[in-house]
Parts: sequence; C-alpha cells; structure tokens
Amino acid sequence: MPLPGGLIWVDRRISVDIIYSFCVHRQVRERLKKDVAQMKTQDPNFRPGLVVLQVGDRDDSNLYISMKLKAAAEIGINATHLRLPKTATEDEVLHSIMEVNENSAIHGLIVQLPLDSIHKIDTEKVTNVVAPEKDVDGLTCINAGKLSRGDLGDCFIPCTPNGCMELIRQTGVSVAGKRAVVIGRSKIVGAPMHDLLLWNHATVTTCHSKTADLAAEVGRADILVVGIGKAEMVKGDWVKKGAVVIDCGINHIPDETRPSGKRVVGDVHYSSVKEQAGFITPVPGGVGPMTVAMLMQNTVLSAKRFLESHQPGKWSITYTKLILQKPVPSDIVISRSCVPKPIDRLAMEVGLLSDELELYGKTKAKVQLDIISRLRAQPDGKYVVVTGITPTPLGEGKSTTTIGLVQALGAHMKLNVFACVRQPSQGPTFGIKGGAAGGGYSQVIPMEEFNLHLTGDIHAITAANNLVAAAIDARLFHEATQTDKALYNRLVPLSGGQRTFSPIQINRLKRLGIEKTDPTTLTEEEITRFARLDMDPDSITWHRVLDTNDRFLRKITIGQSPTEKGHTREAQFSITVASEIMAVLALTSSLKDMRQRLAKMVVATSRSGQPITTEDLGVSGALTVLMRDAIKPNLMQTLEGTPVFVHAGPFANIAHGNSSVLADKIALKLVGPEGFVVTEAGFGADIGMEKFFNIKCRYSGLRPHVVVLVATVRALKMHGGGPTVSDCTLYIKNKKNLCVSVNMRKQVENARHFGVPVVVAVNAFKTDTESELDLICTLAKEVGAFDAVRCSHWAEGGAGAVALGQAVQRASEAPSDFKFLYDVELPIADKIRIIAQKIYGADDIELLPDAQHKVELYTKQGFGNLPICMAKTHLSLSHEADKKGVPTGFVLPIRDIRASVGAGFLYPLVGTMPTIPGLPTRPCFYDIDLDPETEQVNGLF
Repeated sequence: MPLPGGLIWVDRRISVDIIYSFCVHRQVRERLKKDVAQMKTQDPNFRPGLVVLQVGDRDDSNLYISMKLKAAAEIGINATHLRLPKTATEDEVLHSIMEVNENSAIHGLIVQLPLDSIHKIDTEKVTNVVAPEKDVDGLTCINAGKLSRGDLGDCFIPCTPNGCMELIRQTGVSVAGKRAVVIGRSKIVGAPMHDLLLWNHATVTTCHSKTADLAAEVGRADILVVGIGKAEMVKGDWVKKGAVVIDCGINHIPDETRPSGKRVVGDVHYSSVKEQAGFITPVPGGVGPMTVAMLMQNTVLSAKRFLESHQPGKWSITYTKLILQKPVPSDIVISRSCVPKPIDRLAMEVGLLSDELELYGKTKAKVQLDIISRLRAQPDGKYVVVTGITPTPLGEGKSTTTIGLVQALGAHMKLNVFACVRQPSQGPTFGIKGGAAGGGYSQVIPMEEFNLHLTGDIHAITAANNLVAAAIDARLFHEATQTDKALYNRLVPLSGGQRTFSPIQINRLKRLGIEKTDPTTLTEEEITRFARLDMDPDSITWHRVLDTNDRFLRKITIGQSPTEKGHTREAQFSITVASEIMAVLALTSSLKDMRQRLAKMVVATSRSGQPITTEDLGVSGALTVLMRDAIKPNLMQTLEGTPVFVHAGPFANIAHGNSSVLADKIALKLVGPEGFVVTEAGFGADIGMEKFFNIKCRYSGLRPHVVVLVATVRALKMHGGGPTVSDCTLYIKNKKNLCVSVNMRKQVENARHFGVPVVVAVNAFKTDTESELDLICTLAKEVGAFDAVRCSHWAEGGAGAVALGQAVQRASEAPSDFKFLYDVELPIADKIRIIAQKIYGADDIELLPDAQHKVELYTKQGFGNLPICMAKTHLSLSHEADKKGVPTGFVLPIRDIRASVGAGFLYPLVGTMPTIPGLPTRPCFYDIDLDPETEQVNGLF
C-alpha cells in the first residue's frame, strides 16, 4: 500500500517497503527552490552562498562534490568549489576557512573529508575553525554540543543523520516510544543519530565494536540505523520483523560481473534483511541523496537566518547612559568619562557585516563600499540637514546640535539614526577654533581620534594633491628644456627594444583624436600634440596644500634651486581641506566615479586655450591609488552610543562644506524607512545649506525631508546691532536688539526656497534667559518655520534635544516640494545672479574683468553647465563680513571664477579670501600636550 504522498515505492513482489529517497529528495529540492525564490522577493540581489573546500584531488571526493554543486545549482544556491592543492599546509587550510567565515555572501561552508594533503593536518582543529553559523555539515563542537543537549532549533544537524530522520518520517512510523538501535558512534553519523532519535523521544541504544551480543541488541530494535563501515555485517536473522532499517554504509566488494570488478553495498546484508524489515533503504540510492538534500536544506536555513538577522533597519542597539555633571566639565573630560563601545560591536548593532568593516583600533573603522550593492534594493530613511543663521565668529553650535539631535532620536526616542559629519582639519584644531566633534554632552568620541589623524584621509588628500602639483612643475620644466622628439622618447621609453603606450597615454591619444596604439606610427605633428601640453604658467590654478594654518605659504616663489635652471614661478598653498580632491571625495558615488572625477580635474590652460587635466598629466590613476582607502566612510559613535559616519571635510567657502555623499547613502539604507540620517552643512544657510541643495543633492539624487536651522540668542543680538563677539562670553545691556530677528527670518526664507520644512533649533547657552529663548521660538514660527524649539543638548545630551527630535519627526511627515534654485543649463552669470538675489538679498552682481574672462573661457571650454559654489564670507549675507542682519541695496562683486571640474562646480570668488588660514598670537597648540604616564592627549578643549 503506498504511503501518504506516494513517496515510498512498494515492491509488490516482496513484503518489504523499500525506502527510495529519490522522491523525498525531489520534494525537498522543490521546497528549497521556493524558499530561495521567496528570499529573492525580499532582496532581489540576494542568493544563498555555499563553499565546498577540498584539499587534494581524490576521485571519490570529486564525485561527492560534483553531486553537491549540481544540487546547489538546481535549487538556486551560488556554490563554489574551493580546491587547495595536495601540498596545502594546515595553516593554509585554516586561513582559507577564516576568509570564507568573513565573507558575508557565503552562508554555508563544507570541509570535504578526508583532507588529502602531504602534510599532517588536524581534522578536528580544521573542522572547528568553521564559523558555527556557516557549519552546514553540523560538525563543529558548538553545533554538536547544542544537538547533544537538545537545542535542535538553534543548531545545524549533521546532514546524514538529518536525512535518515527525514526518511524515517516518510515511513509513517512514529519515533516516539520506539526502541532504536544505532550501530556506530562516529561524529558524522552515529553519535548525532543517537542524539536525534533521543530528542525525538525514542529509547536509544548505541552499539559499537565492543558491544556484547550485537545480534541480540539489533533484534530488539524497532528502528535500526547502521553506520559502522563493514560490508553487509548486519544479517537478516538479526533484525526484528517489521523494523525500519536505515543503511548508511558505503562499501566496495569484489564482483566479477561488473566492469569495474567491484560493486557498492551497505553495512546491511540487503537480500536477507529485506525479508524481515518493514522498510529498508537500498545502497546506493537511499541515504546518499538525502544527505545532499539536507546539506542544501541547511544552507538555505543558514541564508534565511542571515536575512532575518540582517534586515536593513532592524537594529538591536544598546545605548550608553550619560552621567551628567554640573557645572558641565570640559569636552575632553566628558569624552573620557564615557567608555565607547567596541566599534565592531556598534557595526553589528546597526546591520554592518564583519567583512564590510576595516578596523582602525577599537574605536573607529572604515566601511567597505560593497555594502551599497548589498543594500541597493532597500528603501531609504528620512534625510535631515542641519544648518544655521549667519553665525558669530565662534559658531552657533551646529555640530553640537547635530550630535544632540541624533542622540535624542536614537537613545531617547528609540529610532534608528545616523549622524553624517565632516572630518575636521588640523588647521583650526591647532589654530583658533579647536576641534569639531560637537561639545559638552553632545559629541563624537573619542574626540582626540576625531580631531587628529582619524584614519588618515586628509593625509591621503595632501599626498595626492601635492603629487599633482609636482607633476605640473615637472612637466613645465621638462617641456621647457627638451625638444619634442626627446620629450616623446622619454614619455614613451624603450623597454625590451620597443616602445609601448600606457593605458592613460592611450586615453590622451583618443582625446586628441589620434586612433593609434603603436608609438612608432605617430607623425611628427601627432608627436608634438601628444607630448607637449604647452601649459601657460600664468593659468595654473592648482595649489599645493598643507593641513596647517601657515600664513607664510599664501604666496611663495618656487624653483629657486640651481637645479631648476632658473625656472621659477609664483605659487601658493591652500589648506588641505580646500583641495579639489577633498571636494571630489565628498561628492563621488563610487570608486569608478572617483577615478573619472580625478581624471577631469583641470589644473591649467594651454596657450591655445585648451583645459589641461590630471589625465593629460598622466597622474589620475596614481591619484586613485592614493585615495583608494580614503573613499571609505569612517564609523565612530556619539557619547550615547549612536552611530556616526565621519567622512570628508571640504572647505565651506571654496568648496561646498558638506560631508560625503557616500556616507549619507550608506546611512540612509542602514537606518531603514522609519529611521533618520542627520547631516550638517557648513556655516550659515546662505552658504552650506544652499550648496547642500544645489550641489550635493543634485549629484547624489537624494532629497531632504527637513532643514534644522540653528539659532542662538547671542547671534541674533549681534545681528540686531549688538557688539561684535570677541570671546566666549557675550555681555550686552540692550536686550531690545534681540527683537530684530530679520537674519533668522531671511534664513528660514532661504530654506523654504527649496520647498523643505524648516525646524528652528534654539541652541541655549547658560547666559540666555527664559524670556529670550521663548521669544525666539515665537518669532521663528511667525516667520514661517514649521516649528521652533529650545535645546539644551550641550548640558543634557540627547535628553536636551528630545523636543527637537519630536519636531523633526513631525516635520519629516509634512508635505514638501523639493526643488533646485536654478537650472544648470542657464548661463554662468545668470546662475550667480539667482543665488546673489534670492539667497543673499543683493540687488545685482558685478563681474569684474577676471571673472568676465573666466565666464567666457569656461563657457568656451564646455564647463558652463556646472552648478555654482559661491566663495564668500560666512559672517554676513553680503560680501562684507561686518554687515550684519540682512543687508540690502548692495551689488555683489565677483572678483574671479575658478573651476573645480572634477568635483563638478564653478566657484566664483566674492571679495578677497585666504585659502590657508593663519595662526593667531596664541594658537590652541599652547595647551595641547601628551601625558607621558597615561599617554592621554591634554588640552584639545
């Protein structure tokens, strides 16, 4: 009589049911196919991954592996055969296993036994190096231990015993209460089979080579599982009538009737046992296919567990409780009072995988860009930009507000949230402003790491930038001292008797319209065009950089050494964060995109009016190599344990003053659709925010949900006619100045030009009064803010910004209609005029002669459709730093215009602005020192 589902074939000629696993195996495969398809509906890019690691080249192992790979392909599992040579050592095998353990695309790892190496390898050691969550063979001590104590739902069950149980279930015979006998106690079959039967409520006896009267023990079994490795050992007269017999043996015995001279038999004497058994598995064709099926089942189960535990937006994060002190201690004292979580733990909490992380010590790490591909199909979270009214020279606490807000959203409102902030330059850190990690109880920690070298990104930019500068002057020198032919021969030198173009040189040939790849075929005219860039020294716009405030490098003369043969020229330095390479880093979307942007950077103009790029100099590939690590965002944390990406720090005047697009994009995926990413734009809303929208959002494709506009009592007093802020304590007698809130009104209006709701955050200082703070909130709402709330996050951490967090959450649900301020296809002057009139309140613009010349040049060179990055003072809406409030009736003078073609913008220069600050009489470095006993940095704050 057929069993339910027709899965057991009934041999009508005999009284025994032969359990063929083919139908059961097929049923399992079809179910697994559906499971894989279901996972792909959750994530179209996801596919279960399996690695079979083999040492040597045994024929029997190859056969088993081919069966596994075929089954995996049929189900939709991405299976890889990792074959190590017979000469592989134990260390090499262990290294390969650990690499697979770290690969998040692999969910199952099988070590094919035996390990066929000429060297001695400890199989037990190798097996136990496999990560338990990828041990789909179920052979590690962790999985074996869980099975032995009955944790069947929290481990991987070895495949052969699991297949045996599935075959027993298909007989319809209940295991519970039955007497079961297992012959063999191997770790692969016998021991785990005993545990499985036991935890399925059978009464189990395990027999082995020392068992007395084995036949009598077998004769008591209702269920018999044999895995002893002895051909046809179990005879028919041993077996109880009607027993279920599962034969796990694979043995070869002589058979002259077979072409090979041998045949495969099990551990059971099939012809005699089938007369007694109620059900029996044949060999071959019985347990073997089910073992493979269970291996596939375990792999799919591992993939399911991975997907479940790594759902984007599904965080399991712990927060750090602050112990507030009054009066509030210094920033460095607060930073050291909080022990940061290990950065790899924080990464795991927010959904990053171990192989997506590069650790830089215990408190910071870089994140691999591969994560973008893994999370590509996931929805983004809410996007918030923090900006401010026109600040005092001391700043109004945008960084502190950014960190306080994310601590409120995360640690207090229990929402997924990421802060994305800029890396500070060491110029202000050692100069006058100090660091930029936030302040008080709202800061990024460890603040010493944050403010100093971090992971070396700024140093990489310095190196890359100065390589370009060296290339420019070297090329000028060599072109001035060599004939065209000599120059060409050195650019394309003989090697092995022939000349060969490098790939970057072939790119230059193509841009010149020369479709040749053989250096010997170029004409004299083509050689000249290829070899001679003919840069006009007066047109060079590329500066050397240094991440130090050194005013004496603002203008220098280079080439004074006699070896330069009189080829001197004027040059200058900028601070590293003003380098176009920093702007490229902040705006790039991938390694490929960065390579293209670096190649497009224009460094000068030829005497014939053609732009000269780093690709023309042949240096763009080397720049990409120098920047290959810097492109990865840096992961840190706030005082309350919320995650922070610290990445890029472009100068907010010369460049766009925002952290990286890559950090924002990764964070938006990680937080999930209900989470928030809070980023900060440099200086006031007229600079950083305008550039955030018109440049950063234009290139990233991201659309913000909320603008947070930071205002302070002291800044509004200053804009209302109060005294200039000269130190950290503002004393003012005339409180009426506060009522003049025109600057805040204008900055709210500026934000609303872009169609985004505005929440005003009134950052409270200890010198402020309740009435002042309440008045600002009232005025902000009257002038069009969605909401306005006071914040005390400096003194209270996230708890002091909960009202702000709630306002931001409400605003993120409000209707918005984001739009850019201008169309990039407009003429250059028109784009500048729109920014000047709508954002600054100017009557018009005036293009001075140098600027007018650049408009004509860049339009001719094809750069006229780039967005505009205005370079002006941050201390006023106008071009004059001492004009406070909302100046009117002025014409904005445009002194010059420069091109950051690689970054992707033109930057008009409004007035005179140093690109490398100078040190004050008493710089911050007077207070900075290292304690030789504790190795702690003192004096940063």
